[in-house]
Amino acid sequence: MADATVQVALTRVAREESGRVLALLARRFGDVDLADESVQDALVEAARVWPVQGVPTNPPGWLLTVAKHKAIDRLRRAASAHRRTMAAARDLSVLQDAEFDDGARGDEMIDDEQPMADDRLRLVLLCCHPALDRDAQVALTLRMVGGLTTPEIASAFLVPEATLAQRIVRAKRKIRDAGIPLSIPADLDGRVDAVLSVLYLIFNEGYLTRSDRDVVVRVDLVDQAMRLLGALAELLPDHAEVDGLLALELFHSSRLATRTDAMGDLVLLDQQDRTRWDLEAIGRANAVLNRAMRRMQPGPYQLQAIIAGHHANARTADDTDWSAIAGLYRQLAAVTPSPVVRLNHAVAVAMADGPHAGLAMLDDLESEGGLEGLDRYHLLHATRAELLLRAGRADDAKRAFVLARATALAPAEQRHLDRRLATLD
Repeated sequence: MADATVQVALTRVAREESGRVLALLARRFGDVDLADESVQDALVEAARVWPVQGVPTNPPGWLLTVAKHKAIDRLRRAASAHRRTMAAARDLSVLQDAEFDDGARGDEMIDDEQPMADDRLRLVLLCCHPALDRDAQVALTLRMVGGLTTPEIASAFLVPEATLAQRIVRAKRKIRDAGIPLSIPADLDGRVDAVLSVLYLIFNEGYLTRSDRDVVVRVDLVDQAMRLLGALAELLPDHAEVDGLLALELFHSSRLATRTDAMGDLVLLDQQDRTRWDLEAIGRANAVLNRAMRRMQPGPYQLQAIIAGHHANARTADDTDWSAIAGLYRQLAAVTPSPVVRLNHAVAVAMADGPHAGLAMLDDLESEGGLEGLDRYHLLHATRAELLLRAGRADDAKRAFVLARATALAPAEQRHLDRRLATLD
């Protein structure tokens, strides 16, 4: 039991506090890489010391104190960092080489709330700097802000650990060599859009993972995306699209317990047991979405959240207002004219007006090039297959299901399509 308690405490401080400590050290020493390595050193030290000495009474303060000590030790050892070492002299005069206490010197984390919030926002924005590619943005956000380990991130995105580690190293080197500042840009909205897209991607990978044949949902990634988004909402309380994405993810997360059956296989939305949906999460999502919409700053995440809200607030599948959802997808396609949004619009039209209307819309979109790039997207073929089946064209539906199965990537979706083909056979 003691070992379990220590492990829970280690995981919590890594997930919830390491990003805050990293942000503070990055501001103090002016070096994100140094701050990151020092926090990792401190977490390793915690894993070594806590099982023997017990969990400190103030784990965040302990982590800050030890990470500062590790940073100063690194500066001491680096001859080329002499100037930064002298700048850290104030800390050197306080910190000794002896063992640290249980974190009493970490109280500044509590007393310095607003600067800490600014530091955390700077760190999130730095991880999602446009000079970095999307894969690097995701890896840095999960590692430096979310507190996930390199092996955990590599496993989640089906990347070799060495590849993921090198990706993080290259990204930090690019930040250092390009002199990218740890600052809040004047065009905050533009940078926040990148942050939201990264958190959206992390949530989606958790919501339907492609990295594990045995599970449909990676709850750790879902939790990380929502925790980081919740923190961002606190840092940017007046940003409507931050609230929009938070509401969207709350609506989706309310259904997590019903997305799989007892065998771990995927359960489609209209077949889920809605009595098991998380009504508290749905209520919170409704409140967050209403707050966002009162600002009169519409955006694509808010539109998606409204759509998700129609599903979440329908007590039965038959209660779903598909006509309203079709209209919302029409608006979303005007704002974000992506092929996937157009495909979802066709699905909503089919649900509102019948399968023939949906098939006609798919045909029109394909002839106009509106679904360009979706040839290898299994949901295009699966959607067509389901509509063909509802329209009484079983042979055509089977051919479409075969195409969908050939292009599906997620193991859970592959198993679902196998079952659909088996019923036709």
